[in-house]
Amino acid sequence: MRARDMHPLCCITSDCPGFGLGGRSPCDSDEAPAAAPPHLDGDRPQTTSVAGILYKWTNFGKGWRPRWFVLRDGVLTYCKIRQPDVVAPPMESEGMRLIGISGGSRSAGEGLKVIGAVHLKISSFRESKSDDKRFYIITPGKTLQLRTDSAKARVAWIEALVAARSESFLNESCGINPNDMFFSTEGLRSRMRAEGLGEAFIGDCEKIIQAEFSQHFAQMRARYEDYLTFLGTYPQQMESFNLKGRTTRIDKDRLLLRKHEFSSSGHGKYSEYSNTESSEDIDQKQEVDELSEEDDLCYFDSRQSFSDCAVASPKVRNANRGELLPSLQTKRRTKLPDPIEKEKGISLWSIIKDNVGKDLTRVCLPVYFNEPLSSLQKCFEDLEYSYLLDQAYEYGKMGNSLMRILNVAAFAVSAYASSDGRLCKPFNPLLGETYEAEFPEKGLRFFSEKVSHHPMVMACHCEGRGWKFWGDSELRNKFWGQSIQLDPVGKLTLEFDDGETFEWSKVTTTIHNLIIGKVFCNHHGIMSISGNQQYSCTLKFKEHSFLDRNPRQVEGFVKDKISGAKAATLTGRWDDSIYCTVNDDASISNSCASAQQNTALLWKKSEPPENPTRYNLTSFAITLNEITPDLKEKLPPTDSRLRPDQRYLENGEYEKANGEKLRLERRQRMSRKWQENGWEPRWFRKNSEAATFGYVGGYWEARAQRKWDGCPDIFGDFSDDSNKTPSENNSKS
Repeated sequence: MRARDMHPLCCITSDCPGFGLGGRSPCDSDEAPAAAPPHLDGDRPQTTSVAGILYKWTNFGKGWRPRWFVLRDGVLTYCKIRQPDVVAPPMESEGMRLIGISGGSRSAGEGLKVIGAVHLKISSFRESKSDDKRFYIITPGKTLQLRTDSAKARVAWIEALVAARSESFLNESCGINPNDMFFSTEGLRSRMRAEGLGEAFIGDCEKIIQAEFSQHFAQMRARYEDYLTFLGTYPQQMESFNLKGRTTRIDKDRLLLRKHEFSSSGHGKYSEYSNTESSEDIDQKQEVDELSEEDDLCYFDSRQSFSDCAVASPKVRNANRGELLPSLQTKRRTKLPDPIEKEKGISLWSIIKDNVGKDLTRVCLPVYFNEPLSSLQKCFEDLEYSYLLDQAYEYGKMGNSLMRILNVAAFAVSAYASSDGRLCKPFNPLLGETYEAEFPEKGLRFFSEKVSHHPMVMACHCEGRGWKFWGDSELRNKFWGQSIQLDPVGKLTLEFDDGETFEWSKVTTTIHNLIIGKVFCNHHGIMSISGNQQYSCTLKFKEHSFLDRNPRQVEGFVKDKISGAKAATLTGRWDDSIYCTVNDDASISNSCASAQQNTALLWKKSEPPENPTRYNLTSFAITLNEITPDLKEKLPPTDSRLRPDQRYLENGEYEKANGEKLRLERRQRMSRKWQENGWEPRWFRKNSEAATFGYVGGYWEARAQRKWDGCPDIFGDFSDDSNKTPSENNSKS
């Protein structure tokens, strides 16, 4: 050991570079540190930088734009360049390798301003198989879609990115090396000799100090290696998370990049770039980089060769061809259009005072009492939390039937969450009116149709990830002066791909204080979820009471049909959350958040939208009546989105909405006569034995071919001849 000056009460020298503490010991020594060995971080040779021009996808308006990219020290930065710069690229300089371009007259980075940066430690790389010049850089906060001039250049860039990412981990792991550990006991020896202690005793003390120091160093190194391992697996974890369609924005934990010199020629620095992008890149993020359907993407890990690593992306079934394609993220709106007109106030009592005890479906109300959704679209609102059924399917695959039915029960309760604060009624669909919804990001597609006018019955069918859901519903309602009671009639059926099925019916809904007081709704009654295998579930929605301090409560239990024992209990509120308590704690998934001991959270209501509406629509409901340009040409003429009075109401054109509503209600009054004359629904048929409507198929195939034979324009002009069906009316016109 080399002799060094020491603090009189410390056996460690003031220079311990192996600790990575900036050349100082744990104690605050005033002594100057000794020089670090030549192989430490401060004297490492500089790594070669890589630079070149890549074309970056910006948005549909600007398309592909050239950008100057520089890869150095594990960070990829890029700058805007003008079109002439492509013709005269910067020259290759010492320590910098150019990819895809050859000599030029300008120096690297001259006059360019960095507009974005990507930290490779938290990134993964993919290449497109449909285009040998395209590849993607994926981070938790954004995705860059890039294109090179040639396939050879793409290979070179992928190799450089993978190598730089691996090297960044290697360089960081070199920060702690057992050979870099230096400490001296000479000061301790001198002090102990001065005290008259023998050499044997001093030697034993030295050995003890060395052993303790080595153990402490080993613990530090183990923790450091765990940290590096975490960094190494973080991109893969985020990639898996994204592929499941559950990507979340990292708003609170912004990843600030360390200060970094842009170029060796000294043309400016940038400091602490976050993982946000420039203004032109916001459009790119909104479109989620438009990963095309035909692309099979390859994923590159930093610790593997770029040529032999591939991970398949998640698949969803393509309705047009019945095949599986990569999941696409669809940007959906977050607010309704601003109203064009000012809404007029009107008294509800003046409208319905003469209709006490009558069926409200026969009462004509002005459009001011409607929300811009139809009852068919409200059916799809029940599937807002369809991820619960995805989880139930996965639990069943793992053999956990108890957690499967608990998730099904939570899903059945979650269907009522969107009714909180919804004071306006949906539009009654016309006979033959339909609604479709396709959500690839949720892995589901939904279809519904009004199959009967009197009684009013709606049928629906939905396909998800490993499950199917269908049912029909007849809503019987009565007005009792101060309240409206809604009694649903019909069954809902859920079937998993492994054959397990569940059935249940909805509970009664009552809307209170229509005339005096604050209007509110409550759901009450018994919901029985029956399954064809081991478990069944009973849920009680508590009836409203003025003395009840905890309204909207839901309580229930899961029963083992074989033993007759209660396997689990459920508690919560239909407008907030549902918790479960399972007798066997091992049956609870570790992913559930505990509310208290032995209790796990099954479902939590989503946060309200950032742009609330007067209708109190949820973020999910705001998207349901949207017509995107590519969707309009695919819809049949019977879709609820094309209903004019509903569209006028959404736009805030109330006078036009009222006029269209009156016109369509004239057609509605003919519906009963049409049914008596033999009208039949287009996509559903009634099962005579079960007295329920089932989906006969063919809708998505007709949609793919744009063939809507037998689908009349029910929202268009029509004849007053009630003996003619909608199809005959349209053929006449």
